[in-house]
Amino acid sequence: MLSAQERAHVAQVWDLIAGHEAAFGAELLLRLFTVYPSTKIYFKHLGVCPDEAQLLTHGQRLLEAVGVAVQHTDHLRAALSPLADLHAQVLRVDPANFPLLIQCFHVMLASHLQGEFTVQMQAAWDKFLTEVAMVLTEKYQ
Repeated sequence: MLSAQERAHVAQVWDLIAGHEAAFGAELLLRLFTVYPSTKIYFKHLGVCPDEAQLLTHGQRLLEAVGVAVQHTDHLRAALSPLADLHAQVLRVDPANFPLLIQCFHVMLASHLQGEFTVQMQAAWDKFLTEVAMVLTEKYQ
């Protein structure tokens, strides 16, 4: 569970991302696919070499889901339940991929926010994204 200060850090960073979900999300996916090519297996609908429009569309959906989580930090299970069902029961994403996405998320934030992305913010986002990943993997059987 996030402390009040950690929530403030998460919200502060999200305020910088909000409105740019497609661009940030596309960059996040491209970074994930480049560093961890095996993760592309879960995105077959994007093809072997996804074009910019596809990355922007799926990237926006990805970051919109993060935005929902940011808005519902106290009720992540309820807010992310449909997404957890989708990932566990339909897409069957290997839970080992979530830490890879989290790592790429941190690198993306650090590269854009640079000095604004303090150690405390990084720690808060790491804790937050780890909680999101735990919620998404709870429905795996």
